Amino acid sequence: MSRKVGILGGTGPEGSGLAYRWARSGETIVIGSRDAQRAVEVAAGLRTRIGGSAKIDGADNAMTASQCDVVVLTVPFPGCAALLKQLKSVWKPGTVVIDTTVPLAATVGGAATRMLGVWQGSAAEQTRELVPAGVSVVAAFQNLGAELLSKDEAVDCDILVCSDDERAKQIATELAGKIPGARPLNGGKLENARIVESLTALLVGINIRYKVHSAGIRFTGLPI
Repeated sequence: MSRKVGILGGTGPEGSGLAYRWARSGETIVIGSRDAQRAVEVAAGLRTRIGGSAKIDGADNAMTASQCDVVVLTVPFPGCAALLKQLKSVWKPGTVVIDTTVPLAATVGGAATRMLGVWQGSAAEQTRELVPAGVSVVAAFQNLGAELLSKDEAVDCDILVCSDDERAKQIATELAGKIPGARPLNGGKLENARIVESLTALLVGINIRYKVHSAGIRFTGLPI
C-alpha cells in the first residue's frame, strides 16, 4: 500500500532521525517545519546521505499534514497545542497521528527530567482532544532517543504503542518494526501513554547518571 508519512518538527533531532530510518526502509517521507526552506534543506541532506532513490521531501507543517496519510508529531511539547490548533482545518479524514512527545521541563540549570502536569492526562490525550473527529491518535516512540535514530546501527529498545484505534495501532507498529533492532509492543489504550511518557523522564536521568546517551527499555519473558 502506498502511503506518505509526514513528520511535523522533522528538522529536529527526533524527527530527522525517524525520517532517516523510515526513508531507508522505503517509506515515502515528508519533513514538515515552520520554515519550509529549512525542511527542504534537511530532506535534501537526508536524500544525499541515504542515496539511491530515497523518497523524502520537505514542506511547511500545514502542507505536510494536509497531504500525508500518517503524521508524526515530534515538535517540543510546549508548542504542540498551538500547532495542532493551527492545523485543525487541514487534516484528511482517516489520518493517523503518531504522538512522540513528552511533557518534560528542566529545573534551573539542569536537564529536562521533570514531568509537567497535563490536564488531559498525557501529551497524547491532549493531541486527541485537539485533532478533529475522524483523525486517530497513537502514542509511540517516546522512549527511543534521537541520538540512536541518527546512527546506522540497530537500536536496542522496545517501542510501546498505545491507542484506542486498532488500525492506527497497527500502522504505528509497522513503522516501529522498520527500525532495525526496535521491537514494537502493544501498550494498550491511549490512556497508558501517561505511563509511557513518564518513563522518558526516568531514562533521561539514567543517561545522565551513567554518562550514556542510549538507555532504552526491554521487556522480558514475552513470546516474541
